[in-house]
Amino acid sequence: MRTALAAALGAVLTAGVATIPASAAPPAVPAPARQTLPADDGWAAATTGTTGGAAADDAHVFVVRNRAELAAALAGGTDPTPRIVLVKGTIDANVDDAGNPLTCAGYADPAYSLDAYLAAYHPDVWGRASRPSGPLEEARVRSQRNQAARIQLKVGANTTIYGLPNARLVGANLLISNVDNVIVRNLRMEDAADCFPAWDPTDGSAGNWNSAYDLITLTGATHVWADHNTLSDGNNVDAGQPLYYGRPYQVHDGALDVIRASDLVTISWNVFQEHDKTMLIGSTNTVGADVGKLRVTVHHNRFANVGQRVPRVRFGQVDVFNNYYYMTDEDTYSYSWGVGVQSAIYAENNFLLRSADLALEDFVYDWGGTAITEIGTLTRVGTGPVREVDLLGEYNATHDPDLGADAGWTPALRAGPVTPTIAVPLLVNAWAGAGRI
Repeated sequence: MRTALAAALGAVLTAGVATIPASAAPPAVPAPARQTLPADDGWAAATTGTTGGAAADDAHVFVVRNRAELAAALAGGTDPTPRIVLVKGTIDANVDDAGNPLTCAGYADPAYSLDAYLAAYHPDVWGRASRPSGPLEEARVRSQRNQAARIQLKVGANTTIYGLPNARLVGANLLISNVDNVIVRNLRMEDAADCFPAWDPTDGSAGNWNSAYDLITLTGATHVWADHNTLSDGNNVDAGQPLYYGRPYQVHDGALDVIRASDLVTISWNVFQEHDKTMLIGSTNTVGADVGKLRVTVHHNRFANVGQRVPRVRFGQVDVFNNYYYMTDEDTYSYSWGVGVQSAIYAENNFLLRSADLALEDFVYDWGGTAITEIGTLTRVGTGPVREVDLLGEYNATHDPDLGADAGWTPALRAGPVTPTIAVPLLVNAWAGAGRI
């Protein structure tokens, strides 16, 4: 950087100009923003490894302070030139091009209203045999697309997005779609709320409301490292949403989802808190492009009072080790490890702090899988004694059919020794999340 500055100074003085414009100096890049994924650090280290925008030149380092600057720096996700995007301050995605706030009413299609939607598709009127269709549902979809055009921000290949101190993205969905080599670090991401959830009376026995946006979505993406981020619903938690048709009007989807043949992903040292559908790996039971893909490592993350999908897995070989599960809210808890179709979860040295009302047999859920490997789990209730636990055994003791105890593989990509389980809470609490690099 000093060489570049000296050259710029010489050029300016040669032209007879006494001062250098402030814009001539390239942005200072914190050392972690140029860091590449360490060797062997999970699946994202396989083959070519993950370098993100580490090779960015000065012209492709951007400091962004609002949505317009962020969108411009990302270039629609279409330019593979290595780039580093430094997020400064709080950026709200729900704004227009001039930075004026946009509300749900501002996104709504003229033909849509929630009251009309609720009246038209009430189970007593529409029934439960099929999903909504017709003009009102079409208007809801158009409304949802209006919002997506603002809050979905596509990330291109060879990109690092890095949060400067106290950086936050509010209401945004980072969409990493069909690209390779992306790093997202040191960001607080909150509340990618969908203004127009869809009602599906066929989802479960009572139907469900489903929303469209994750905080981070990987779809067809490869070599992605998500590290030291904090992801949550912010002040807009699902527990505060109303009930419609007797079901929660859920405005949030995943926190970080890995779907549609995404592959070679490492998710490390993040905090996931106060969120329901946390991490979906594989979005369909259909045998196809996902087979042999969806290889993900999840290590040293803190999952605090999240409801489910921690993670829920289909097809992939997923290494889940040294994570800290903090579960004290029995009213919002569903399950953690979702064993789905052809999944191969290898869970080692994870620690569970829980309330006494959370049953151990609920931690594992069978979504059509056959086996999960579990080693070295410890649990504690409140401030009580720490004890070893076999979560798979607890599940099998109360459910039929049993899940097998061998997922069929052993992880090889780990950057160092596995942390002893007893040390996981202290280590993860000290170092996980944004601001802890």
